Amino acid sequence: MLDSDVGILLIEDDRVDIMTVQRAFRKNQVSNPLYIARTGVDALNMLKGEDGHEKIDPPPGLILLDLNLPRMSGIEFLENMRADPELQKIRIIVLTSSNEQRDREAAFKYEVDDYIVKPHSFDEFNRVIATVLAFWDSE
Repeated sequence: MLDSDVGILLIEDDRVDIMTVQRAFRKNQVSNPLYIARTGVDALNMLKGEDGHEKIDPPPGLILLDLNLPRMSGIEFLENMRADPELQKIRIIVLTSSNEQRDREAAFKYEVDDYIVKPHSFDEFNRVIATVLAFWDSE
């Protein structure tokens, strides 16, 4: 698992999904700092400390990324992030409602660590978070 002082950036525009992630983190006793960006543009600004946003420093160890975002899609975010030498090594897990093969292929083109379709129930969502944590335990 990530050291408890390593931050996690959640890029998600849906308020209910944000609360669900926060609840699942509490249930799984995740104490890492959780940063929240509601758009890809805001996330990039937070990662770089631009446009009036305070820079996340040190950079997060993990990004949980929704693909369906306003202003900049998750794929556009990935393209911008992977082009930046300072950001390209951050681990990314796509956590999205899209089960489209073209979205999966586009995400993996930018070397995401995993692609998870958001489950509909909290119990299933909690299991997804537990799986993500198990992934980090194996690192």
